[in-house]
Amino acid sequence: MSRPRTVLCLSGHDPGGGAGLQADIETLAAHGVHALGAITALTVQDSRDVRRVIATDPALLDEQLTVLLADVRPDAVKLGLLGDPAQLPVIVRHLARLAVPVVCDPVLRAGGGTDLVAAGFPAALRALLLPQVTVLTPNAAEARRLVPDVASDLAACAAALLADGCQRVLITGGDEAAPTVVNRAYGGTPPVRVHDWPRLPETFHGAGCTLASAIVARLALGDTADEAIAAGQRWTQAALARAVALGQGRRIPGRLPQ
Repeated sequence: MSRPRTVLCLSGHDPGGGAGLQADIETLAAHGVHALGAITALTVQDSRDVRRVIATDPALLDEQLTVLLADVRPDAVKLGLLGDPAQLPVIVRHLARLAVPVVCDPVLRAGGGTDLVAAGFPAALRALLLPQVTVLTPNAAEARRLVPDVASDLAACAAALLADGCQRVLITGGDEAAPTVVNRAYGGTPPVRVHDWPRLPETFHGAGCTLASAIVARLALGDTADEAIAAGQRWTQAALARAVALGQGRRIPGRLPQ
């Protein structure tokens, strides 16, 4: 049998399974891609909000990745919640050795409003990590927080993030107050691609994780960055339309076959 395509996921753990590593695993499995995983942070959370984040020790994360990557070479990497800025040099060192496509979902704040990272984390992410990133997938609020000096202009935010070294920036509009969801992909040709999606009536827990995982799945399967961005959005919109209410808060995307 041929070896399946694999994606290394560095993400937090959500006990409810709506976001984080479980979202990655389910999305990748739905695309026929095998997930390798290292948990970057444990969390105390439910479908409404995150109450606490406990970061994985960087030395332990380094040991996990060293042993795993000596045995298996992934076809792509997906980065989600990173619990501690001290993890960044470890991750960057391994990414540089792998030289495979990387999708980064810069998780800075929970959907319920809780801040998830230290004050200096956005600047450290830009300086250290973005040169290794193929596709960055911030929502509008995250893009503004990453580039606070031009926060009023999302196009300027994207230009600054591209200048930091990533190849594509997909700024999603699900968190914006607008009748439709407008996602804009920056970089490539044409330099801006606008993707409009119907705004569904529910709110969602794990939508960003699902989108980033769908994009990285398509990259692992051989799509170009622009193809993966388009296909990942289509798949995620369908998963959101199938979302289920497991708890008392936001709905969880329907990532598994019905």
